[in-house]
Amino acid sequence: MKSTLLKWLLLSIALILLTEITNIVLDFKGLLYNSLAEKLTNKQIQRFFEFQEKWQWVSYAIVPIMVLIKTSLIASALYIGTFFFSRVAVTFKQLWGFVLTAEFVFLLVPVFKIVWFYFFQTNYKLEDIQYFYPLSALNIVGYKDLEPWFVYPFQTLNLFELAYWLILAYYIGKATQTSMDKGLKIVAYSYGLALLLWVVTIMFFTLNYS
Repeated sequence: MKSTLLKWLLLSIALILLTEITNIVLDFKGLLYNSLAEKLTNKQIQRFFEFQEKWQWVSYAIVPIMVLIKTSLIASALYIGTFFFSRVAVTFKQLWGFVLTAEFVFLLVPVFKIVWFYFFQTNYKLEDIQYFYPLSALNIVGYKDLEPWFVYPFQTLNLFELAYWLILAYYIGKATQTSMDKGLKIVAYSYGLALLLWVVTIMFFTLNYS
């Protein structure tokens, strides 16, 4: 259990550090200022940044909580999958550990983002950073001519997500004493369906409130 908690802690710290590095390297504050300048006065913008700096610690505190919620929900979905599709019992603790291990692959996303905008697309706006998702379907079709409710599903279709599935499949196949193919089926029937439901929900709310 200690190793699993350590993974959770390291993942949370890494996410916070990478977020801060991204904000500094890509001058996120300056981009946000330029974006807000089109809608607010200088005084309003100053108040906004003061408020943001005052409560910045809250965003740091939320990260480990969000990681815990996300990974626990995914582990729960996988637990249901192994319960129905595996003859070998797999504990929730094991599955949570697998999910936390797989989550580290997503740390490459901000790294790719920093490299891309720092070395290649050096002329960018706030929207470019927000919509950019490396190695995703969205980068192929572009976000400018895409309906807002299609943005998230196109972001979700990416190579990091594929790697995430494969890592989970490997560990589940090993834990169930079967194969990676069997593990992939369990991942698809449990996490895959949960992810599909989540994407559809995001699309629904985006369509209705955009």
